[in-house]
Amino acid sequence: MTTPDWIKPGLYGALIGGVAVAILGFTWGGWVTGGTAHDQATAMARDEVVAAMVPVCLGMAERDPDRLETLATIRAATSYRRRDALMATGWATMPGTEAPSRDVAQACLAALDVDAMPEAPASAADEG
Repeated sequence: MTTPDWIKPGLYGALIGGVAVAILGFTWGGWVTGGTAHDQATAMARDEVVAAMVPVCLGMAERDPDRLETLATIRAATSYRRRDALMATGWATMPGTEAPSRDVAQACLAALDVDAMPEAPASAADEG
C-alpha cells in the first residue's frame, strides 16, 4: 500500500505544531504539571490557614496581662530574633496545639508592628 505524498508533510506539521503549542502553553500560557499544581495548592492553603490564625494570636496578645513587658521584650530583640521572642510568649501557640507555629508567629509579628506601637498605652485621661 502506498501513501499519498501529502501525508508526510501533514504529519510533520501536526507534530511540530503540537510541540510548539506545548512549549508555548507551559512557558507563556500558565500551564503547570500536576506536581506543581499540588505544591501551589498546598502553599496557598498554608498561607490561608496562617492568615486565619493571626486574629487568634492578636487576641491572645491583647488579653495577656503582661502585654507591655512582653512587647518590650520583643521590641528589644534583634529583628531576626523577634519571631523567636514572640513564639516564647505563647501567643503563636494555637488552641489545640502544643507547639508554636513559626509561620503564625511571623504573620502575627507583622500584624503587631511592634516598632510602631507606643511604649505605654495612653490613659483615658489623656484622650480628652
